[in-house]
Amino acid sequence: MYLVAVLGNLLIILAIISDSHLHTPMYFFLSNLSLADIGFISTTVPKMIVDIPLQRIFFSYYKIVSSILRIPSSSGKHKAFSTCGSHLSVVCLFYGTAIGIYLTSSMSHSPKKMSAAQVMYTVVIPMLNPFIYSLRNKDMKHALRRLQSRAM
Repeated sequence: MYLVAVLGNLLIILAIISDSHLHTPMYFFLSNLSLADIGFISTTVPKMIVDIPLQRIFFSYYKIVSSILRIPSSSGKHKAFSTCGSHLSVVCLFYGTAIGIYLTSSMSHSPKKMSAAQVMYTVVIPMLNPFIYSLRNKDMKHALRRLQSRAM
């Protein structure tokens, strides 16, 4: 999972840098997100590999603040959810894990649950970001195909 996350994010950065059609603010933001994911996973996974077998927890727990999605029409809501469905799934994974940890930490302390949450935060979500933020995007698909044709 670590390699998929790092290589996927590196591929996004390389595609954005090499394709002049992707030199826009949105793709600049996407390349920064990929760079942040690489940095995040590269600093947390080595520590996690040491801490999980020793059952040490290195997460702090924060109370989750929820926000309300305000879209006036039902057709607008449908369009928003169909467009952003994959993005919302990552947000749900992130906050769902946080809420689960927050609620269960006050009731009981389970090292296995904590380890699963750590893997979700530090490996699974950064691994999913390249797929969600790029492979559903036509411009990124074309840039990746052009990058692949240049490499061959």
